[in-house]
Amino acid sequence: MIEKFKPTWQVKRIYSLTPEELRKAGIKAVLTDLDNTLIAWDNPEGTSELKRWIAEMRTAKIPVVVVSNNSRPRVKRALSHIELPFVSRSLKPFGYGIHRALKKLNLNADEVVMVGDQLLTDIWAANMAGTKSILVKPLLNSDAWNTKINRFFEYFIKKRLVKKYPGAAWQEEIK
Repeated sequence: MIEKFKPTWQVKRIYSLTPEELRKAGIKAVLTDLDNTLIAWDNPEGTSELKRWIAEMRTAKIPVVVVSNNSRPRVKRALSHIELPFVSRSLKPFGYGIHRALKKLNLNADEVVMVGDQLLTDIWAANMAGTKSILVKPLLNSDAWNTKINRFFEYFIKKRLVKKYPGAAWQEEIK
């Protein structure tokens, strides 16, 4: 049961992922959550670090697609400065949004990775869809009200994951 919440990797920040390490892991595209993973939920314009990372992925021809539970207008507004394709109302933790993104990209589940800051939505959805996953630390310590509920339950899930998989640790890169 606890395995459905286990990420393939744990990396501190999405911005530390490089095209070289993604390719080495067989990854052809990155699917990413929006709030507190790609952008701080209270800073929709993003940072220079985010823009540099996206440019690096574009140069390497590794597509980045946002898979978010937010509404289309909210995601479109948040990405207006970044111009990334997206799947809104993805219904995470179900694999629905990930499957839609795979169809857009014309890729198989084993060729992408889902990156997110929540076990109960992002990682569970990745496992439901059969993709690899990366859990990242949230960009901010604060969350929107609805995410606070998930964080409460994640605390107990993380304790069980650590007990069952004692070697799991935050990494600087995927290995």
